Amino acid sequence: MNLDPYRAFMIELAQRSGELIRPYFASPGLAVETKADSSPVTQADRGAEQLMRSMIGRKFPQHGVVGEEFGSENESAEFVWVLDPIDGTKSFAAACPLFGTLIALMREGRPVLGAIHQPILSQLMIGDGSETVLQTGGGTPRPVRIRPCGRIEDAVLLTSDPYNPAKYRDGAAFEAVGRRARVVRTWGDCYGYLLLASGWADAMCDPIMNPWDIQAVVPIVRGAGGLVTDWHGNDPVKADSIVAAGPQLHPWLIAALNGGGQAPSTRR
Repeated sequence: MNLDPYRAFMIELAQRSGELIRPYFASPGLAVETKADSSPVTQADRGAEQLMRSMIGRKFPQHGVVGEEFGSENESAEFVWVLDPIDGTKSFAAACPLFGTLIALMREGRPVLGAIHQPILSQLMIGDGSETVLQTGGGTPRPVRIRPCGRIEDAVLLTSDPYNPAKYRDGAAFEAVGRRARVVRTWGDCYGYLLLASGWADAMCDPIMNPWDIQAVVPIVRGAGGLVTDWHGNDPVKADSIVAAGPQLHPWLIAALNGGGQAPSTRR
């Protein structure tokens, strides 16, 4: 399957939505509302998703769309675009650049292309499950890879919210893993996966996620040579959690996060 036309359009979606989002960032007048699920939303979230939906409707009217802010349309189509206009709205609303736009293209229920766009830092990462590339500042895209790491003691471990592992999974197990890691940080939401795939972090663990958080991440992590599953090591596509890391570290993480925390650390 030739993905080039879809890849080019995905880049266009990222660029156009980024143009809409940038003026809202660090704006004193930014209004932040609270949705029914207690998550925040802004004009930038809604405007960016509306823009992308309109572009998809004009370019590929037969395709479906699933988005965080405006729900699903034609979800049973062969091709479905999955949109999270601002993944990390809490960071965005606090003028912190650890957020991004997530765009995925599904074919027959499986993600075949994924993008993470950080419009403030002008970073665009696209993965197709075989290769992941990063373009910065309009330069030439370059392939990226997850760096080798075989021991948790050498790892930079990321999670989006330090309280969520205890709230949704085995908090004691995650805390035990964190105590052994070299560095633990909340450089989270989609930007954590960008750091992982480009070799600046070693593991990203999110114990609770929505479909629009997950689909773009899967081909990006795999294209960078990593493993991505749910919290228990299963298929992430229809999951509600993610554990992503390099192939050496990932199996140990899954065991440790699910009651195997006394297992010895893996070797390089």
